[in-house]
This record gives sequence, C-alpha cells and structure tokens, in this order.
Amino acid sequence: MYSVDVHPDVYAEMEHSRMWYEERAEALGTAFLVEVDSAIEKVRESPMIWPFGDEDRGIRRYLVHRFPYGVVYRVSNHIIQIIAVMHLRRHPDYWRGRVQYWKGGHSEQPIG
Repeated sequence: MYSVDVHPDVYAEMEHSRMWYEERAEALGTAFLVEVDSAIEKVRESPMIWPFGDEDRGIRRYLVHRFPYGVVYRVSNHIIQIIAVMHLRRHPDYWRGRVQYWKGGHSEQPIG
C-alpha cells in the first residue's frame, strides 16, 4: 500500500472547513472530516484510477462524497502527496504553488 504525505497547509484548510460546517449544523464538521479521511483512504488504496486534474504534472483529484470538495494529490515513489483539500467552486488553482514543497526536500515523515 502507498504511504501518504500531507502538505502542512492542508490541515488548516480542513480545520477551517470543519468549523464552517460545524457552525451550520451540529456534527456536520465532524462528518466532513470523516468523509475527507475516507476519500484519502480510497486514494491510498487505488491512487492511479482517479482522473487527472493536471496530467502534465501528474496531479489527480478525488471527489469527496457528500461535500463539494476534492482531494488534490499526486503519486511520487509510492508516496501519495496530498496537495490540497479544495472546495470545488472557490479559487480552483490556489494550491498550484504547493507542488514545489516536495521538490525542495521538505517532506514530512509519510503516514503509513
């Protein structure tokens, strides 16, 4: 199975979204995090089957169930690099600068 390495900005992204959903309905923020975790696990199980968002850079996207979000990632040396958990209707390219994170050797210890 593939390891997962998450860009550090993704955690703040997810927390911001969790808080937004939690303000709208009790436990909805938690449900959002559960769906994102499930999405990342599905990507981890079969990372190559999800469609390319940017084929030239090897970037793929998995759509999160129940919420208008996508997990943006790429695979490098059996490591899934999670670039963003992005809202599908807001600033679609904001995460592009994050791809350089791994080129500079700033990789955290992969999960798994």
